[in-house]
This record gives sequence, C-alpha cells and structure tokens, in this order.
Amino acid sequence: MSVYCVSYDLNKAGQNYNALYDELKKSPGWCHPLDSTWLISTRETAQQLSDRLRRHLDNNDTLLVIGVTKEYAGWLPQTTWDWMKQHI
Repeated sequence: MSVYCVSYDLNKAGQNYNALYDELKKSPGWCHPLDSTWLISTRETAQQLSDRLRRHLDNNDTLLVIGVTKEYAGWLPQTTWDWMKQHI
C-alpha cells in the first residue's frame, strides 16, 4: 500500500464537509494529524484518491494528494509518528 498526504483548503463558508471526512475515513488506513491534512494508506494511485475525494469538494476548494516517503520530519504527536512508522 501507498501512503499519501492529503491537504485541502475548504473555501465555502458554512458548507458541511462531513461527506469529505467520511470518505477519507473509508480508506484502509488514515491519520488526521493537522486541521486540513490527512495521511491516507490505500492501494489507490494518487489520481484515484484525488478523484474519489474531489466529488465531495466545491469548485472553489483546493486539494493536494502527494506520496509520502520515509524521509519526513516535523513536530507532531507521538501517535502520528507511530502511525507513520507502521504504514510507510
């Protein structure tokens, strides 16, 4: 499986994005370390994942799906680092 970093800007005020969050959680593995950033473990390609999520966004929203490698750094809770070590 691959791990992708999914990041987005949801630009429509008052819009309910629960369908997007539910769709992200349908992935085989997921971690939500930052407000607008998820780590998704899936057998999908980046394009397939992007297409699946795009259905739940408005036309003025933005989305980035990018592969995650073992080279990473940052300041996150230990549970996030543990999830990454397990899935990447």
